[in-house]
Amino acid sequence: MADVVVRPARSDEVRKIGAMTVEAYRSVGYPTGAGGSGYAGILADAESRLRSAELLVAAERDGCLLGTVTVALPGTPFAEISRAGELELRMLAVAPPARGRGIGELLVRAVFDRARELGLERVVLCSPEALTAAHRLYERLGFTRLPTRDWRPGPDVLLIAYTLDL
Repeated sequence: MADVVVRPARSDEVRKIGAMTVEAYRSVGYPTGAGGSGYAGILADAESRLRSAELLVAAERDGCLLGTVTVALPGTPFAEISRAGELELRMLAVAPPARGRGIGELLVRAVFDRARELGLERVVLCSPEALTAAHRLYERLGFTRLPTRDWRPGPDVLLIAYTLDL
């Protein structure tokens, strides 16, 4: 994948990143809410992620965006389950036409690299229970379940937690 780079997102890309994230979640059947309401509004708001977390993109050398991931430190606005010494992976999304090319794995490995750069011991994440394809990726890359941090942001959504020691 020499033609794909993972890099920090640019401010001029936030609208495209937000739309791609919403499309990626909807394409796997995740209920995001209508229009800009509910979780769709949060997924679409890549500008907030750029300001309050680290927003990475996988892009072809010509600039075509293929995927994105948000990286959050404990205690920051986008951290949900991370604790001291951990980096949290959030909102991993691969554009539907780019699936099957290893983009998700490339982005997750970039999160590992970022955690190591920061001297952190662990990467954690939570994922909707129904996103089993994502769970297979996480488990293949060495994540294990962390059921003590599972949680419900709403009555109909269970987020299951995973951890990986670096």
